[in-house]
Amino acid sequence: MSRTDLQPVFDVISESSRRLLGGQTALVTRVVGDMLHLAACTAGSRASHEEIRASFPALLTSSGIHSRAAMNSVMEFRSDIETEPGVPEAVKEMARIRGYRRIIVVPMLCEGVAIGTIGVSRAEPGTFSDSQINLLNSFADQAVIAIENARLFEEVQARTTLLAESLDDLRGAQDRLVQTEKLASLGPLTAGIAHEIKNPLNFVKNFAALSVELTDELNDALMAVVLPDDIRDELDELRGLLKDNLQKILQHGRRADSIVKNMLLHSRGGGGEHRPTDVNTLVEESLNLALHGARAEKPQFNVTLRRDFDLDAGVADVFPQEITRVLLNLISNGFYAVSERRGDSCPGFEAELCASTRNRGEHVEIRIRDNGAGIPPEVKEKMFYPWELLPSRSPASTSRHVLFTGRRQSGWQNVRPDSRLRTLPLGCSALVAGASSRRVS
Repeated sequence: MSRTDLQPVFDVISESSRRLLGGQTALVTRVVGDMLHLAACTAGSRASHEEIRASFPALLTSSGIHSRAAMNSVMEFRSDIETEPGVPEAVKEMARIRGYRRIIVVPMLCEGVAIGTIGVSRAEPGTFSDSQINLLNSFADQAVIAIENARLFEEVQARTTLLAESLDDLRGAQDRLVQTEKLASLGPLTAGIAHEIKNPLNFVKNFAALSVELTDELNDALMAVVLPDDIRDELDELRGLLKDNLQKILQHGRRADSIVKNMLLHSRGGGGEHRPTDVNTLVEESLNLALHGARAEKPQFNVTLRRDFDLDAGVADVFPQEITRVLLNLISNGFYAVSERRGDSCPGFEAELCASTRNRGEHVEIRIRDNGAGIPPEVKEKMFYPWELLPSRSPASTSRHVLFTGRRQSGWQNVRPDSRLRTLPLGCSALVAGASSRRVS
């Protein structure tokens, strides 16, 4: 227990002792190790108060009257400091400053061992009566009980606080477990819904693409027909509107198809085979796959790929399928970001994406950077929340579910949007992950 916890108890003991014996001053000490510390004092003057505080802490083995009473667990007293033989001059001077001639000190005993002392002094010389001595001894016994009760109460309070915190932690863990179970049940449900949506969605996409081609064929057929100018202009306008609408349907259909695919990836169980994998080869293959995929969707897409591979990156024990999936999504996000910036008609803009690896000793770092439009701060805050709805134009919307799948199924240790991600330039994505023996981050 600290001194502060029991201070009100010590203050009451000191003042009550002084009143009981009609003393000039009273003080309470407590034993801490092999030292005697001042716990409380009631002094008649400021000089007396300062003199008392200057006397402590003191060794139990010192010659002071409080130290002797605590060391020997017996009562000590002086009837007249000024006239008793053998009293050091320094003690007499201290008594003059504190304004007393006689003093009595009784130990506070707990199971026969002194835990402190109570001392009362008076200005006039003389002895203390037996009734006063008995009264002070009885009060010392009661003081020990009060101190122990206060100590036990503080211990119970501290224990209660710890139990309350443990209960809060337990409830939090229970809530997280329930949430985890709910999220786990969403996997099969999501897969079923996604499969049901995918078939009609494919029809929408295919018929929209076919209809775009039909409008071009219709235009070619009408070119051979002689029509008045006003009617041809009206037909051209209608055909253009129809083609634009069909292209929008096709564009949003592809977007919806991408969402369905991501839902299927999120709900898919298993992480593949866990095996040693060359990090640089893994990143190189992911770059090539992502680039082929982007050009298959947009043949005119062009980006400069820069590779900054550490030859010492070596081999890491990972789930290559999961890491590849994360890298593909990150790289695809980078392609999306540079396409967006190019679409903003930036003069002289050259799309660029850089993949780098670094051997960090116990872990390997993979970093993907691009010079695209960047990730807004409000999206960064939500990009790693499961099932958080991100804006459709957000570069983070296609990779966050893979990062969560990796953390849950592949044993990665620290997938998170940490300070490194937040402090990178806007056109930058980062992957932080860890594997069992040699981590990838």
